[in-house]
Parts: sequence; structure tokens; C-alpha cells
Amino acid sequence: MQTSPQSRIRALTEAGYWGDETLHDILAAQAARVPQRTALIDQPNKAELTGLPARRLCFAELEALSDQLAAQLLALGLRQDDRILVQLPNIAELVITYYAASKLGVVVSPLPIQYGGHELTGFAHSLQPAAILTLGEFRDQDLAARARAALPQLPVWRFGAELDLDGATPDGDLAALRAHREQHPADANDILTVVWTSGTTGTPKGVPRSHNMWRAMARNTMAAGNYQQGETLLVPFPLVNMAALGGFLFPAIINACPLVLHQPMDPPMFLCQIQEERVNFTIAPPALLNRLAQQPALWQQCDFSAIRAFGSGSVPLSPAMIQVIEGEYGKQIINFYGSNEGISLFSTPEVAATPEYRASLFPRFGARNMPWQGHSHESITTRVIDPASGAEITEPGVPGELCIGGPAVFDGYLGHSGEGVFTEDGLFRTGDLVEIAGEPPNYYRIVGRCKDIINRGGMKISPAELDTLLEGFPGLAEAAVCGYPDADLEEKICACIVPLEGSDPPELATLCSWLLEKGVAKFKLPERLEVFDALPRNPVGKVVRGELQALVAQRGTRA
Repeated sequence: MQTSPQSRIRALTEAGYWGDETLHDILAAQAARVPQRTALIDQPNKAELTGLPARRLCFAELEALSDQLAAQLLALGLRQDDRILVQLPNIAELVITYYAASKLGVVVSPLPIQYGGHELTGFAHSLQPAAILTLGEFRDQDLAARARAALPQLPVWRFGAELDLDGATPDGDLAALRAHREQHPADANDILTVVWTSGTTGTPKGVPRSHNMWRAMARNTMAAGNYQQGETLLVPFPLVNMAALGGFLFPAIINACPLVLHQPMDPPMFLCQIQEERVNFTIAPPALLNRLAQQPALWQQCDFSAIRAFGSGSVPLSPAMIQVIEGEYGKQIINFYGSNEGISLFSTPEVAATPEYRASLFPRFGARNMPWQGHSHESITTRVIDPASGAEITEPGVPGELCIGGPAVFDGYLGHSGEGVFTEDGLFRTGDLVEIAGEPPNYYRIVGRCKDIINRGGMKISPAELDTLLEGFPGLAEAAVCGYPDADLEEKICACIVPLEGSDPPELATLCSWLLEKGVAKFKLPERLEVFDALPRNPVGKVVRGELQALVAQRGTRA
């Protein structure tokens, strides 16, 4: 039976996995220790994108501006435990919002800027927010007008208008903030954010996460990426989920790192920032890493001398890409496997030396009788179960549902009864299908989602397995497979590809021959090929397989 939140807090605190520092406590400590060190750097074209000035802030300035914003939000009527929807790109104002909300005890629910009125209405129904923080301008969109149209009953506050970080804040407002904080002391177990599941398999669900949960996630990420004190980090993924919050926002403040912001993904701008800001660590979409691996001239045009390592994830990685970037370019690749709910696994050169292992295998941290060492292995529990019966699976090669528990794992979805979310002993049922793999079998291989399996004549096929292989096919920028209906077999497999610029798409027969050479069983071979300009992805980069299937269906039912 799952323990109560209070019992869990006590147990994890006594074990040393949770502490008493909030996000803004850590900022205050760094602002006192290294006040003039650079803390935050906007991308150069921020003004063009948003109409707001690009900022380069030191830790003392970040502390002061978050006080200023917190005082303004308090004056506008926000109070402790209020919830706010925040729809902003990766700009300094978004980072400042997290710190200001932390100081007020307000819960931030960040949304990708791609979401429109329909999604805003759904999130607001679940969250019941007190207000929306956004922009009046982003590219050719008026985010604030869209929010007002969708949610006319809520106040919409715009940076550069109702929220002003460039003017003076009245002393009375700052005094009111100090009084508020004295009357409402923050706790590291308070909920800081409600982030949302990706929605690849259904309606997004709210995931409440506390300061301590995020710190635990950050600790695992920092161990995986070997983050160093004061090194420069570049975050190109939206600061709305575990990859960016647990991978960059919290690690940056814990290690007093300059945090360089980027979004939306603009490869030339991204590569320019790596060079100009002397970035030491970043995460990069697999498609960009594939392009760098397949186009040595592009790599040679750039100065990557400061880069220590690249992180990646969200979708399967290509072993061929890892081989080139590590073996020929000399930069490590870290494969992250995480979720907003608290999955926190990773594959590094230390625990998965070969490109083939690193691309698709993750150490079985937290499983019994494993050789792994370190905080991640010691702090979590993982297990594979039969999704239907709940019985534990210990045999290699048998797909089952990954279950996980530990300090980074959440307590349950927003407004959800919890039924079916956790095992009887409190492990989170991830919905991810994995199998025990490797030699010896000390790894997990992700094979898909419990509801994401292609059924070809009774043979269950993992789309993720084929995605991984196809990503390594020469001349492809993106690749994924999906099922399409068949009267005799129920489903067949369609390969959906995006060729690299200047490359011709392969013939289906060539693709299948290549897969056969990789040892793929014949029943897993695609029987259809569709070429696209881009694959449908959600705001965090995962292929939305349902949308991909719909696009394939629109093109007819040819074999």
C-alpha cells in the first residue's frame, strides 16, 4: 500500500534524500556567495521574437528582479498556494517567474507556447488558476489575446505591460513582500510546479512536484552529466518539464552556473550560442546530432572546443551518431530517460561503454543484485511487471511495465484518485514497456508504451525499436514507424522518414535490406514508406504517433 505523503516526507528526509532548501533559498545563497557571477543569458534575437530586451544577469540581479516580480504579483492579488498558468518561451522572464513564485509560495504551471486556446481551456479547468502570465508578442502571435479569448474570466498579465521588470518597484510593495514572506514561510516540500504529461497517449495530466522532488531529479541529472561548478549550460528545450527544469534550472542554481537560454529551436542560432558563450554542456535534439554526425563539414565549421558533452533523449538515439561524435569528434553523449512523474535513468560512457548499449539501454538502477553504485542506484527502486497481472518479470527479453519509486517520483496526478497509478507497495507504474537486456542482463531496453505496440498478425512489435534503427540510416534527418490498418493482419508497419537536406529518400526495398542486415526479423519490416517534411512532435520533442498514423491514413491505404 502506498505510504502517506507525510510518512514519505519523513522517510526521505531521514534518509538524507530530501532537505529544507527551496528554489529561492538556493538563489539567495548563491547571490550572497557569487553575486557578480553571470547567472542568466537571453538569446541574442529575443527582442526580435518578443519585443523585450535581451538580458544578461548576474546572481545579485536575478535575486533583485525576482523580488521585484514577486512584489508586483503580490500587489496584483496573488497569495500563497494560488496557482498560475505561465505561457512563455525560454526567456529571462520565465526563469525569474519561477524564483518569484517560489518566494510567494505560488504554484507555477508552465505551458509550451505551441498550445492554443483549446489546450488552455483544458488546463485551466484542471488547475483552477488565479491568473495567466504571458506575452503580448511572440513572433507573429499575440499570446495574451489568445489567452483572453480562451479564458475571459481570468486576469492575463503581460511582461512589458502589467508586469514591468525595468521600472522601479515602490518601497511599499517590497515591504509588503517581506511581510508576506515572514507570515508565510516556505517549505521545501511545498508544491512548486504543476507540469503536464506529454499527451502522446491521451489527455495531458497535471503532475504536482515539490522543491525536493525537483532537487532529487536534478541530483540524478547532475551525476549523469557530470555537471561542474560554474560551467556554462545551454538549455534549448522549453523550461516546462523535467528535461529543462530538472536538467537545467535546478542544476544551474545548485552549481552557480551561467544558464544560456534558447527557444524555439533554431540550429544556426543554437550553434552560434555554443561558440559565443563557450558552452560546456547542453542537450541537443537527436535530429541535430544526427546531422552533425553525418555532415563533418558542418561540425568543422563550428568551434566546439568548450563543449564537454552533449545530452540527448526523448526519442531513441542512433548508435552510428554516438560512434561518430564520440569516436571521431571526441565529445561524450549522455542518453537521458526521464518523465515529469519522476523517471530518472541515464546511460553514460561509464555505465554503457559501447554506442549500441548507450543508444538504447539504461542500467537497472534500483533493481536487486545489480553491480551499479552511486546515488541514483541507491536512492531508487525499479521493477518490471506484467501490465495485466502485476506479477514481477525477471526473465530477459520479456516486455513488461517499468515501475519506479524514489525521491524524484511524484505523489500522484492532479485531481486523480490514484487508482492504477501506483503498485500496492507504492511504485509508480510508468506505462513504459521495457525488457531486461544486455549481457549480463543488467540493463533495461525501452520497447514502447503499454498502449503503443503494433499488432501485426498477433506478433507484437515495438515502434521504438525500429525508430532507433532507422535513425541510423544514412541520409535521414528523422525517422519513426507507425501502424496502419490491414484487413488480414490487423496492422502493418509504415516507415515515416524525413531526408536530410540535399539527400534523396531511399526506396522501401533499400530500407528493408538495411534493416535485415542489422538483424531485424522479417515480420518487423516496414511494408510502406512515406516521406514527410517533418514528423509531428509534441512540444518536448517526442513523436506523436497518433498524429503520425492520422497523416499516413490521409494518404490512403496503399500497400
